[in-house]
Amino acid sequence: MRHLSHLALGLVLLLACRSPRAHPANVPHNAVFILLDGIPADVIEQVDTPALDEIAAAGGYARASVGGALGGRTETPTISAPGYMSLLTATWADKHNVRGNSNQSPNYRYWNIFRVVESFDASRVTAVFSTWLDNRTVLIGEGRPGAGVFTIDHAVDGFERDTVAFPHDPKSEYIRAIDDRVTADAAAFIAAKGPALSWVYLQHTDDMGHAHGDGAPFYAAVQQADARVGRIWEAVKRRQALGEDWMVVVTTDHGRDARTGKGHGGQSPRERATWIATNTPRLGALFTSGQLAIVDIMPSILQHMHIVAPPAVAREMEGRSFLR
Repeated sequence: MRHLSHLALGLVLLLACRSPRAHPANVPHNAVFILLDGIPADVIEQVDTPALDEIAAAGGYARASVGGALGGRTETPTISAPGYMSLLTATWADKHNVRGNSNQSPNYRYWNIFRVVESFDASRVTAVFSTWLDNRTVLIGEGRPGAGVFTIDHAVDGFERDTVAFPHDPKSEYIRAIDDRVTADAAAFIAAKGPALSWVYLQHTDDMGHAHGDGAPFYAAVQQADARVGRIWEAVKRRQALGEDWMVVVTTDHGRDARTGKGHGGQSPRERATWIATNTPRLGALFTSGQLAIVDIMPSILQHMHIVAPPAVAREMEGRSFLR
């Protein structure tokens, strides 16, 4: 991964002179975004991550940022839920109103990507595979007043509340086991059904970061997360073999503190430094501009899916598509 940012720039310049692979208009344009919690850019670039490397070799890898404009109205805590919500809505916390992991009051006026897709074409299958139930029930707001009248078609989550199948332990092994279960279900469903839009959220890396900081246990968790990404990537490749056009985006929600790597939430460069890996070769100048941010993911996925957000929704987005 450490060399891919340079390779990505060369690839973008090369592809700028070539037409992207054409797909017939009736071919499904599907997307899956995967969020691996709490991995700063410098760690993903030094740890061996063969699955992410393969995805990025097909498209590109670039550093990105969270946290909004430093010192400005959009400044957003580098905490998990605010990061997820910025990805989901292409807005920062001054709009989506999520500033922590608890006692949340999301402002559903700013539509999330699932609401946009379901409103544009309710026949397109949507799916969430998550190690944290609140991603669907609170942040997306499925079934909540004001969040839109739509339902995620396929949801695999809530295992953290099942203390029989996943007994809680102080070393967070149950979260690792849930990540494995979520990954297996995501890979199987994608391979079999090819949903139009899927979100896969995996938590264990952040737990290991909090417990151990920078060092071998955290790096091992990152490698395990990469292996899980590989399982999902293999499922996507099976769908691509059927002639479908798939966009995969893998990212994280925040970095970590520079002193120990155990904490996050502030606005230090390392806490704000994230990354994006994607398989799509249709990358525009924004991708390697050094200005890439987590809010740019939603507009990019919608463009890939040939979905146009309602004008009032699009006007509020603070991100831009990184596709050509």
